[in-house]
Amino acid sequence: MVSLAPGILLIADPFLKDQNFARTVVLLCEHQENKGSFGFVINKPFDQKLSDLVPDVLPGNIPVFYGGPVQIDTIHFIHQQPDLIKGGFEIMKGVYWGGEFDTVVELINSGRLDPNKIKFFIGYSGWSGGQLENELNEKSWILSESNTHIIFEEKNQNVWPQALKNLGSNFAIMANFPIDPLLN
Repeated sequence: MVSLAPGILLIADPFLKDQNFARTVVLLCEHQENKGSFGFVINKPFDQKLSDLVPDVLPGNIPVFYGGPVQIDTIHFIHQQPDLIKGGFEIMKGVYWGGEFDTVVELINSGRLDPNKIKFFIGYSGWSGGQLENELNEKSWILSESNTHIIFEEKNQNVWPQALKNLGSNFAIMANFPIDPLLN
């Protein structure tokens, strides 16, 4: 059975109405039962590119994702490049959160950073102590193991349905549920 821990995916229940999290998948980066949890929505593109938010970044095509509704004036990143980006925290095998941002900008501008091995977020998703457990009890989230394919490679619109399908046939059917069951 999957439990709350760094590297776990929180898959939004098909009928979750919260606009911040409807049909989203959150990569949990930290969880401390009494202190709280945080992570990033990995499948909700932000309306600006990294170069729009960080003028020092030269390439204009690097996407940014809406990490969540908390501190949307901050930029965060996860990556698979610990050999190039120092100072990150491993949240699951081969996936790191954060590191030296100046180094990231330099690597991007020099073309030495594989854009498929890094993901940027504006803001983050956060829960106070016990809040996420309550949301799980209310059936707002479905827990799943994660993998680098779903985090870094899957097309944004496919992440939520694919995460459900990865859980097996009992969950795969949920990927086709309408947003509002009254419209069925």
